[in-house]
Amino acid sequence: MKKVMKNIGVIILVITAVVAALVIKGLIEAKKTSVKEDYYTEFSSSAPLEQKYSQPGEYEVSSFDDPSDNEAIKKVRFWYPSELASNDEKYPVIIVVNASGTPAFKYEPWFKRLASWGFIVVGNEDPQAGTGETTSIMLDYLLNLPQNHNLNGRLDTENIGIVGFSQGGAGALAAVTMYDNGAAYKTIFTGSAAYPFLAGNMGWKYDVSKIKIPYFMAAGTGTTDDKGVADITKEYAGVAPLASLVENYETISDDVLKVRARATGAEHEDMLARSDGYMTAWMLWQLCGDEDAASVFIGENAEILHNSNWQDVEINK
Repeated sequence: MKKVMKNIGVIILVITAVVAALVIKGLIEAKKTSVKEDYYTEFSSSAPLEQKYSQPGEYEVSSFDDPSDNEAIKKVRFWYPSELASNDEKYPVIIVVNASGTPAFKYEPWFKRLASWGFIVVGNEDPQAGTGETTSIMLDYLLNLPQNHNLNGRLDTENIGIVGFSQGGAGALAAVTMYDNGAAYKTIFTGSAAYPFLAGNMGWKYDVSKIKIPYFMAAGTGTTDDKGVADITKEYAGVAPLASLVENYETISDDVLKVRARATGAEHEDMLARSDGYMTAWMLWQLCGDEDAASVFIGENAEILHNSNWQDVEINK
């Protein structure tokens, strides 16, 4: 009996040590960024516009944080063109919805690169943003900045875009379709948004039939996004299978500008960097009227239609 008890004690100690090690590892990992400062230098495309827009723009970037009373948000975080401090211009806004377990501090270089194209890019620290609730709260904050806030009157609230990846894609769709202030958004981009079957089971409900603004939906062709299952409504099919993109695309009214595309060979975790170029082009076109960026998507010679980095492309305009 003593021997048995001793063995049990050893097992408990081993389990305790393993759990402690995992907790410590988790705490260390939680403090690490997941995107390198110059991550975009590792991407290269033979398509000139994709290459151009995947890299930093011409603006120097500054940033600051506002504390939030909301426990999940923690901070409302701003990246913006530094020149804003010396002029009276308004700048288009992009609100970003985080992927699972990925608060904004994990991918700050991504925010900085996007802001360098002339946007005020706004994020927060919510690691579980799939319901869209914290995004809606953050949008209300932006629309009602305090009078003494240094960005008060500097946000072009007629040109607000929203971007989300994975769980954050579901959260972006929820923010647009499930909340009254969703009407403030002018355009949306999602990268590998959790498809309805997955999102519904996780409590991230959204309704694509309510999308009334230009929408660019992207995903990867890898098995983490598309497992190739026969019926995506009966079993897990990956995060964003092609069949779900097709269904979402067809559910949205043809009166709405919509683009569907998949990054060839990209796994789920690749989509942040792989979609950078065309996500940026989309936002420049929709929020700034940039004609070069528009040529990625418009007409028979639209670059995305002839770029081997992308497949399964559908555009309705």
